[in-house]
Amino acid sequence: MSNNLFNFKVTSVKPIDILNKYWGYDAFRELQEPIIQSILSGKDTLALMPTGGGKSITFQVPALMQEGLCLVITPLVALMKDQVQGLKRKEIKAEAIYTGLTRAEIQQIINRCIYTDMKLLYVSPERIEGHYFRQYLANMPISMIAVDEAHCISQWGYDFRPSYLKIANIRELFPDVPVLAVTATATQRVVKDIQEKLAFKESNVFKKSFERKNLSYIVRTVEDKFQYLLKILTRSNGSAIVYVRSRKKTKEIATYLQDNGISSTFFHAGLPEEVKTVRQQSWTENKVRVIVATNAFGMGIDKPDVRVVVHIDLPDSLEAYFQEAGRAGRDEHPAFAVLLYHPSDRAKLQKRISQKFPKKKTVRKTYTAVSNFLGLMEGEGANQSFALDIGKFVTKFKLSLSDTYNSLALLKNAGAIDFIEELDNPSRILFRMQRDDLYSFQVANKTLDNFIKLLLRMYSGVFTDYVRINEYNIAKKTKLTVEQVKTTLILLAKEKVIYYVPRIKSPYIFYPDGRIPENYISLDKHVYKIPKQLYQDKILSVVKYAEHKHRCRSQMLLAYFDDYSSKPCGHCDVCVAKKKNFPPNSNVQAIAEAITSALKSDPIAIKDLEMQFDDTDTFHLALFWLLDNKKICLFPKNQVALC
Repeated sequence: MSNNLFNFKVTSVKPIDILNKYWGYDAFRELQEPIIQSILSGKDTLALMPTGGGKSITFQVPALMQEGLCLVITPLVALMKDQVQGLKRKEIKAEAIYTGLTRAEIQQIINRCIYTDMKLLYVSPERIEGHYFRQYLANMPISMIAVDEAHCISQWGYDFRPSYLKIANIRELFPDVPVLAVTATATQRVVKDIQEKLAFKESNVFKKSFERKNLSYIVRTVEDKFQYLLKILTRSNGSAIVYVRSRKKTKEIATYLQDNGISSTFFHAGLPEEVKTVRQQSWTENKVRVIVATNAFGMGIDKPDVRVVVHIDLPDSLEAYFQEAGRAGRDEHPAFAVLLYHPSDRAKLQKRISQKFPKKKTVRKTYTAVSNFLGLMEGEGANQSFALDIGKFVTKFKLSLSDTYNSLALLKNAGAIDFIEELDNPSRILFRMQRDDLYSFQVANKTLDNFIKLLLRMYSGVFTDYVRINEYNIAKKTKLTVEQVKTTLILLAKEKVIYYVPRIKSPYIFYPDGRIPENYISLDKHVYKIPKQLYQDKILSVVKYAEHKHRCRSQMLLAYFDDYSSKPCGHCDVCVAKKKNFPPNSNVQAIAEAITSALKSDPIAIKDLEMQFDDTDTFHLALFWLLDNKKICLFPKNQVALC
């Protein structure tokens, strides 16, 4: 059966009614409702909304207004799981399929999507490539397809993933189903590429301005970053995030701040799930003022009153910086995004290039070693997931941890595997026995009776679905040790009372096509050469941003996303440092005169004008000095002309 036969209807309920009922809001944020109306009218739609702009609402609301199922494709497993849990708390029927679930769990979810009124199904882009999932997908009543982090489909984006290119293939199964692509950051080149790669019937883009008028961008070149961080936090008030690159440094800085009287904690992906939850909650509820974190922190965080975001280390791209810095001041009150820079940071960033792109020989060697470590012969393992003990693996094969992680990331981009770093899957149970049989078992096994009753009191829905459990919480209730709880659960599983899936915290490898011969792995220019060059370019853009001292920080960031319409913010470190009509130096003046001369006849697009000058940095200084002083004016399509 093909979904082409389904005719879906939009309910008579208005979008605002759905928003109010499930989210409790009385009004949409800017652009949310027009985007929703666009997708409800059946149009392919691309939505560009900054971090915290409410992107998920734009596909969750129309999903609830239509018959059928919204297929959500996203690469972020942690965010996928968080959103599904959040929707379930609102009593919205949603599920997610990700690496680490058992085959039985996956089949159960698929059956509910086909035979019940499930509203949203979250999957990774790698999952839709697999034959096992595809054979059931055609029978699902898909009403719309939402593509989150849509910039990943473009090789010109900052996080290109070749698996995204396969998304257009599923449109052949659902030719009349509209696609909503959402992303927080994209240049004009990426915007065009997204629509082409997703086979949009016509261009249809909704873009919210990326300008954050309440946010002051500041760069400080300092010798002692720890001491300057302390100075920032001592002189400012309110909640703060401090971003660093290494897990070790998160604890080091948090301890340093605590020793200096500032309430702080640290956060990174390697912490146990319950620890991450407690620390995030403490910070969200203002019990802790500062959270020091790697970039693993921030997804799904909606804390509006963050006053300061500080980057101790330079990020890999301005896209990443813009998103992370943008977590400050979402309540529209003044906030600060501070980047601490030292000249040695340039060399550190350059070193990341060779680390992120190990030699091709190393990448292929890693694939063979991992497959051997997992005990797979060629042709085996198709559509199967395997937990990978990274520590044992690198020790056995004498490989570096950095090369291993980066090689696995490249193998993922090549489509040879799906690699999920440190997926934390909590323990889960599902009762196999029906209630009558269970009662008989309890009568016959008095020693297990109270334990079973406690499970039934603590967790609902255990007869129909796998339910997350926490052995630590059960131990507190039963006054048993955690090990005794686990032993009892294993015993119940052996007696066929329950299905018990113990918690696994480990990297996972998923083989969509099984193990393939090493020479079949394609590390072509789209997987290796072009991404490496793009990565190098993006690193250079970050260094330029950090070292530049003449142009408004906000304008620099917006121009990176092809927005040349903004005025100087007036409150970044550059704007504060220079006077209103700061005179340009002789080089800038010479190019400024050349620009005005070139514009004497007709308006010219900024990019076309830029091509006439070799020194692009000085060109931009001259261009924005002319704009700031109203010597030239900006016109539609990013053209400039004499005022």
